Amino acid sequence: MTTVTRQEVLGLYRKIFRIAKKWQSASGQIEETIQEKEYIKNEAKTLFRKNKNVTDPKLIKLCIEECEARIEIGLHYNIPYPRPIHLPPMGLAHKQGRTLRHQEKLRKISKPIYLKSHDEVS
Repeated sequence: MTTVTRQEVLGLYRKIFRIAKKWQSASGQIEETIQEKEYIKNEAKTLFRKNKNVTDPKLIKLCIEECEARIEIGLHYNIPYPRPIHLPPMGLAHKQGRTLRHQEKLRKISKPIYLKSHDEVS
């Protein structure tokens, strides 16, 4: 990891904790705000620790892009949790045959970049 990349990653880590410190839930309830702050901190710690040994520059770049996307989406919609994906039409197909395989393929294709690490951790 180059020094520039290291500084960028550490800057993102600090940015997430600053966001968590100032975070207010959409409902304004204190309990919910505390719960969301904890979620932000725990999610950041988990994902950064999971990826601390990544050395491939392309993979590091993808992780940085995912982190930035999740920050922007979280701030924009004021929810710290990953936004659910939109299911394609007939998203709840019968659990058999070609229709099911086709729907699973559509779900996989429609998954946004910011949910890649979330699936691996959850």
